[in-house]
Parts: sequence; structure tokens; C-alpha cells
Amino acid sequence: MLNLRLPGPTSCPNEVLEAMSHHMINHRGSEFSTLLKNCAERLKPFFKTKNDILILTCSGTGGLEAAIVNTVSPGDQVLAISIGVFGDRIAKIAKTYGASVTTLKFPMGQAANLKQIEEALIANPTIKTVLVTHNETSTGVTNPLKEIAKLVRLYDKLIVVDAVSSLSAVECDVDGWDLDVVVTGSQKGWMLPPGFAFVSVSPRGWQAVANCTSPRFYFDLTKARDTQAKGETPWTPNISLMFALDVALGIMEKEGIEAINRRHQEMGAYIRAKVKALGLPLLANEEVASNTVTAVGPFENFDPDTFRRTLSKEHNVVLAGGQMELKGKIFRIGHMGWFTKEEIDACFAAMAQVLKQMNCKA
Repeated sequence: MLNLRLPGPTSCPNEVLEAMSHHMINHRGSEFSTLLKNCAERLKPFFKTKNDILILTCSGTGGLEAAIVNTVSPGDQVLAISIGVFGDRIAKIAKTYGASVTTLKFPMGQAANLKQIEEALIANPTIKTVLVTHNETSTGVTNPLKEIAKLVRLYDKLIVVDAVSSLSAVECDVDGWDLDVVVTGSQKGWMLPPGFAFVSVSPRGWQAVANCTSPRFYFDLTKARDTQAKGETPWTPNISLMFALDVALGIMEKEGIEAINRRHQEMGAYIRAKVKALGLPLLANEEVASNTVTAVGPFENFDPDTFRRTLSKEHNVVLAGGQMELKGKIFRIGHMGWFTKEEIDACFAAMAQVLKQMNCKA
């Protein structure tokens, strides 16, 4: 059996996969209308919000593009806080749509520094929007989103959050932290295949949408909101995935969001301890280490890509490699959504065997 230890896509429970075999229904009919409205409402406790939550048929990156194109106008001053590949990506999306983007980059493996963010906001008072990644899977780091949001609120800026790999697994209190637009993706902690982005929009976020002059069509959140209120989507939805979402939410509701967050926190600590027990380095300081993905390395005299290929071929354990400047220097262990301690232990038992045969001296 495949032990899929990626930071997405993640493994799915059998009942979730079975739900996708449901026959097709009319996506303009009453059965789908009830399903859509029900799922959208049941997402709210996991976001900890009373705001609108829109279900978009697209990837997490599609959800981020929707967030940008609906709130950022050409020429707007934008501050992008980047701690890795996905922080860079959201900045690139904003630039693509004509925003004037200042990217505040932090070293790989570190979280954003609040003092430097404040200095950037003071240096450019015309900044309208702040973009931030909550959980950076390329480095295995979780940003102090609550504190960042408090700072953004102090300077009265809109905050757009990439919570693709955090929400539903790592605490993210949308209303309590006063977040404006928050995006997550189905293939991460939601125990679903890829294909949905969930986007929450605050009243302040909707005002930004109303003022935004960027052209949009497929990703028009106003259309999505207005049609979803009637139990429809503006464009053809992923009907099969909606059936799966209904089942996945039922599983998650039984466990409860607090218990889910606690389970990920405990397993994150457990995995980091297992990594250190093998004598391997952690990229991120444990104070900011992610509870959904662990980055191991960097290595100098050891090839993590050969290690990963051997694990996959000989043990059916699939790990992720490094990205961009970390490519060929680290490997990453995903631990979000639906997984068991037994799977993690089996992963590390296989890792120990392969490390021994490769004579790894980290």
C-alpha cells in the first residue's frame, strides 16, 4: 500500500473516494442546490467565521488568483510577505495583474519578522493590501499569522491570506484574527482530492471587491457569491468532489476542529522528534515549524532525491523534494489531513533502512 507523505495531494479516506462514484446530477437542480448550500455553511466552523465562504472549482492557486483579481486593482501598492516559494507565487500573481508589489523576503526556514513588516508599512503608507502565506510548505514554516494580522489591522490595510496548507489542520481563526480574504485548497488538510478552493471574504473584503477595477470573468467572486446564495455556481462545478466534500466534512465534524488542530500539533512534534532521532537536520526552527509538513535538510554530502527515489521504489513511501533554491538539498514529509501514527512509524522505519544502506552521515 502506498504511504503518501506529501504536502499535497494527501491521502483520502475510502468513504470519501467512494462518494465520488455517485451518479451525476443536475448542477442546476434542487439536489445539487441543497448539497452546495449545506457544504458552504458547514465549512464555516472550520474557518471559525460567519463570513461568506465560496466554493470554487479550481486549485488552491486558482483560489489565490481569485483573491487577487477581486481585491487588487492595477497600480495598487501591495506588500507581499514571502518566506518561500508560495509567498513568491502570490506576489507574482499580483504583479501579473498590474499591482505595484513590494516583496519582503525572509530567509528559507524562517518565519516573517514583525518588526520588518512594520518598517515596510511605515516606509510606504500608500500600501493598500498585504499578502501573506500562513503555512509555507516549501520550507515547513508556519507564520505568526495572528500577530501579523494584528499589525496589518493597526495600519488599516487589507489582508489576503494563503491558508492553502494550514486551514483545517493548523489553527486559523478568521473572525478572531480579523482576516479579510482567506484561501484554502481541498487537497491539503480537507482529506479530498484536488479540485476545490474555499475562499472566505469579510465585509471589508467585499468592499475591496466592489472597489476593484481588475477585469475578471471565471474568478468573479461577486458572481460566485450571488449564484451560491441561490444554490448554484456561475460555471460548471466539480459535482463528484462536492459529494466527497459532504462526506469529508462529516468525518471532520465528528472529530471537531480543536481536536484536529491538536492532533496535527502532536504529530508535528512527534515527527520532528523522529527526524532528530535519525540524526537528520531540520530546516525550520521548532518554534516556527509547521505541523503539516516537515522540511529535512539541507544536506551537503547526501543526495535527498536519490533517497526519495529509493524509498518510493523499495518501500512505497513517497516524500516530496525541495523546490527552487532548495531543490536537491532537502526532502519534505507531509503530515496533514487523513493519516495515522502507524503510517508515520512505517515511513520512518523505511527511512532508517534506506539511510543505512546509503551510509548517510548527516
